[in-house]
Amino acid sequence: MSALYDTIGKGYADYRKPDPRIASAIVNALGDAQSVVNIGAGTGSYEPTDRNVVAVEPSSKMIAQRPPDAARVEQASATALPFKDKCFDAALAVLTVHHWPDQVRGLKEMARVARQRCVVLTWEVPQTPFWLTRDYFPQILEHDRKTFTLDAYREAFGTFKKRVVPIPYDCTDGFLCAYWRRPEMYFDPGARLAISSFSRLGDVSAALARLRRDLDDGTWLQRNADVLRETELDLGYRLVIATPKQD
Repeated sequence: MSALYDTIGKGYADYRKPDPRIASAIVNALGDAQSVVNIGAGTGSYEPTDRNVVAVEPSSKMIAQRPPDAARVEQASATALPFKDKCFDAALAVLTVHHWPDQVRGLKEMARVARQRCVVLTWEVPQTPFWLTRDYFPQILEHDRKTFTLDAYREAFGTFKKRVVPIPYDCTDGFLCAYWRRPEMYFDPGARLAISSFSRLGDVSAALARLRRDLDDGTWLQRNADVLRETELDLGYRLVIATPKQD
């Protein structure tokens, strides 16, 4: 994960601004936890400001983009957290577990250091594929079907709760599906650079040319007119909430 974001992390904070509606869902999931470790913390998105937070991030490039008033950060891997057992009320991970070299080990580390709960924002394959991956980048969906699996959570946590996180049409956090009603944003090289899925694809010019053609001749609108009537969509983003086992 560190190598990936040392490569693509430049300008990340310009496009990945925490969305207040997603932030509210995360805070709600954290409940009354007063001490939180944010694992795979990146630039500090979604870190609560009213609690004692410690961040963990392996990439120096991401750490450098954290604001001056952000929580204290430890440069370390999610799979080897430098903390004692049960030293935080909650452990948080936001759109990061799919980058971990060993998901089960990292999730078990979360459970090891958390007393009350583990909260993870992740993704699962939706019933209706996102138009971008359905029509233009199916290789992203093919990859993500294998990478985003809840099997790791079952192995690490046992039982857990799952909450839908709808994505608003004007989402300020530019992850892969954030621009579902703003297709023009996918032509922005900076926006794509802040989305890790694009880093695996190499030359995307042909797919973008098809999207440009479909926007210009009305094909995209004909296929996707229904989404323009929506203010939020369930695109597969989920909050996983687990209670760590107590020894």
